[in-house]
Amino acid sequence: MVDYDARTALVVVDVQNDFAHPDGSLYVNEAADAIVAVNEEIERASAAGAVVAYTQDWHPEHTPHFAQDGGIWPVHCVGDSWGAQLHDDLAALEGAPRVRKGVGGEDGYSGFTVHDVERDEDAPTELEGLLRDRGVERVVVVGLATDYCVRDTALDAARLGFGTTVLTRAIRAVNLEPGDGERAIEAMRLAGASIE
Repeated sequence: MVDYDARTALVVVDVQNDFAHPDGSLYVNEAADAIVAVNEEIERASAAGAVVAYTQDWHPEHTPHFAQDGGIWPVHCVGDSWGAQLHDDLAALEGAPRVRKGVGGEDGYSGFTVHDVERDEDAPTELEGLLRDRGVERVVVVGLATDYCVRDTALDAARLGFGTTVLTRAIRAVNLEPGDGERAIEAMRLAGASIE
């Protein structure tokens, strides 16, 4: 069990309707179970004075990220749509930071960076800066989905020098290919993340 304090941040990755609701365009199986565990962590982190930050995919209607425009994904999390909203069952703390990624049409898997496909360039989101400004040294990653946004957020957190923990009871995988979730967990472990 993670001990939270003011130098720790809980990063809640993409618990949005398109991923977490059965009617969502990219529904992740067992998302409801993950939300229960995520909410328990939000309560513990908040009570201990830790930073709680939420990430959200927030795409334009057309982006190279979507299959209709040459990518691999169905249309999802279009900014201001129902699908982009945080799931109603998620404990979304008032005033907690929300980092929106993919706003300019980039691939936005990590909460820390986005990738401009056309220019083949990475750019930071505001997440690292807001955590550094609050004196955060350790990051706990939970949310959806294990094999994409959770993985890339945890890999970036470790690369940026944050002590990084991923809570397996509070994540779920898409598993486009069988075993993708397990491979993502191993990649996070190999990058230095603690898997609990």
